[in-house]
Amino acid sequence: MTKVKTDRRTALKNISLGIGAVSFGGMVLQACEDKKDKQSVSSSEMRLKGNINHSACRWCYQDIPLSEFATAAKEMGLKAIDLLQPDEWQIVTDAGLQCSLATDTFASIKNGFNTPEHHENLQKQYYTLISKAADAGIQQVILFSGNSNGISDETGWEHCATGLDPLVKHAEKNNITLVMELLNSKVDHADYQCDHTPWGVALVDKIGSPNFKLLYDIYHMQIMEGDVIATIKKYKDYIAHYHTGGVPGRNEINASQELNYPAIMRAVVATGFSGYVAQEFIPTYDDKLKALKEGITICDV
Repeated sequence: MTKVKTDRRTALKNISLGIGAVSFGGMVLQACEDKKDKQSVSSSEMRLKGNINHSACRWCYQDIPLSEFATAAKEMGLKAIDLLQPDEWQIVTDAGLQCSLATDTFASIKNGFNTPEHHENLQKQYYTLISKAADAGIQQVILFSGNSNGISDETGWEHCATGLDPLVKHAEKNNITLVMELLNSKVDHADYQCDHTPWGVALVDKIGSPNFKLLYDIYHMQIMEGDVIATIKKYKDYIAHYHTGGVPGRNEINASQELNYPAIMRAVVATGFSGYVAQEFIPTYDDKLKALKEGITICDV
């Protein structure tokens, strides 16, 4: 198997963006009622439990045409696709899915709201994106703290709160939730400021709006702080969205890595979470859709 090396930062910059009931009982083959069932896998045929709203991040499958990927995702039982740009939304909608998290090319992990020099440009761009998302019926937009560049935690909170204030108010009027992602600064995003759950929680408290919450990326937070299930339980009211990924390596979430995803997903369900869980691992399988289906199956508790 060839391991694909990429990262979301590069991918987001570059993208513009069933099995029928066939079994043997002794020597008897049960007939399929519908020939179409032999050719596709629907959510009911996969017997998804319905406790998790499954999604997948587009950038991990960017070599598959979006319309083809959306059709396959729909057949697996996914309800949405993550990290889509405005010109991609309608393609997914036409396939019967939602955009679970909106973004655009200007969204920068390094240059975020913790630096006042970026506020004017980010406010202008995000204001437009929030309006577009609302018009399209999308309910969440991603954003980032930015790298610290020597800025203290306290100053970072102040700057983020100031820069986000007009956007949070605009989001409230449009029924949009802005979600800031927790990312690791140890392996993938050196110097990123929102790199621990308590930092993000403090910012949510400071802003004080139900329309600003956190994206808890399980992969990133396992690297930074571990104690995933206890953290999810403690901060459940601060989390609007989840991402997955195998640790180490950010590949498949199966037994090849250290996290117990069924247990984590049971903990998520137990909190009463009703948002999306998006697969964000980088497939190493030659058949990337097979890897995605495996991840959905593992998380469907």
